[in-house]
Amino acid sequence: MAHQPQIKIAATYMRGGTSKGVFFRLQDLPEAAQVPGAARDALLMRVIGSPDPYGKQIDGMGGATSSTSKTVIIAKSSRPDHDVDYLFGQVSIDKAFVDWSGNCGNLSAAVGPFAISAGLVDASRIPRDGVATVRIWQANIGKTIIGHVPMTDGAVQETGEFELDGVTFPAAEVPLEFMDPAADEEGAGGSMFPTGNLVDDLDVPGVGTLKATMINAGIPTIFVEAQAIGYTGTELQDAINSDEKALAMFETIRAHGALRMGLIKHLDEIATRQHTPKIAFVAKPADYVASSGKRVGAGDVDLLVRAMSMGKLHHAMMGTAAVAIGTAAAISGTLVNLAAGGGEREAVRFGHPSGTLRVGAQASRRDGEWTVTKAMMSRSARVLMEGWVRVPQEG
Repeated sequence: MAHQPQIKIAATYMRGGTSKGVFFRLQDLPEAAQVPGAARDALLMRVIGSPDPYGKQIDGMGGATSSTSKTVIIAKSSRPDHDVDYLFGQVSIDKAFVDWSGNCGNLSAAVGPFAISAGLVDASRIPRDGVATVRIWQANIGKTIIGHVPMTDGAVQETGEFELDGVTFPAAEVPLEFMDPAADEEGAGGSMFPTGNLVDDLDVPGVGTLKATMINAGIPTIFVEAQAIGYTGTELQDAINSDEKALAMFETIRAHGALRMGLIKHLDEIATRQHTPKIAFVAKPADYVASSGKRVGAGDVDLLVRAMSMGKLHHAMMGTAAVAIGTAAAISGTLVNLAAGGGEREAVRFGHPSGTLRVGAQASRRDGEWTVTKAMMSRSARVLMEGWVRVPQEG
């Protein structure tokens, strides 16, 4: 019996913020995978090691968590005033699909460094020393991200003193600007608040009627109050991820919120939309001990936020959800803003399971509609491995 050999594809394994993913140049993918479709999805799932009924992704590059089951495709941009196009694929761990419905804010920090090192940014735009400004078109949601990448001696600077809770070692700071981040989600009419309200009464069978802020900014996100669902906002992963009843409750709330936001037309569609929308719960500041053992005092933060990602409590905070938090906090009257004490603000520091994070946003109201010009936060990024990934050739 003849056996098909493995094929090898140039790839880079990178950390961006509190996530990891496999990065590809579009031109390096097999021809069939250079366009959207079944061939591309099948390839990326095989690279990551999905679908895996064991939930471990042992036979691939994935790390069996929502933060590490990620792929990125980068190409030179054909759009004016942009350097690269960035496409993000969230690979399901145990099911056979790739979710293309949203961005990864954490991996956004690695796009600029990867693009520069991969020769995808015009050399005339890269200083030998200083900061390179990389103009990124986020193709999943049709938005612009500006990455500010430090350069030293003509190379991307990866080491530094910037510390990010959720990442063990310090690295170089990569400031990000998410321009006009209100997501133009299909079915949501492009509105930041698709229901037209800052706070809605969301009826969830088996749970009750919850106050909810449903926002499209960075990524579609449903915010509820921690106390309304029996939590304090100081929870760490084990408190929720080991509770099957709690996980089912969050998924039910997420499904009904998605339906109310116009992101799905039927509740059963939520099963194939794991990446979006996100569901998060907020609370006023309180003392707690982060997963690293670090003490976070009530005076250290403006509010507490915990967020679910692909059915589990995230170990820190998704970058796109941080954009949603910053945007909602800037708009007086949302649940996020109220948890932070109310009033007008352009930045908040929130507590998450791994520590704290500061995010800023500039919001304004025009003709009765809320808009946000940009949201800002800093992450870091680093190449972990580069070379080739190998996948069995399809016979």
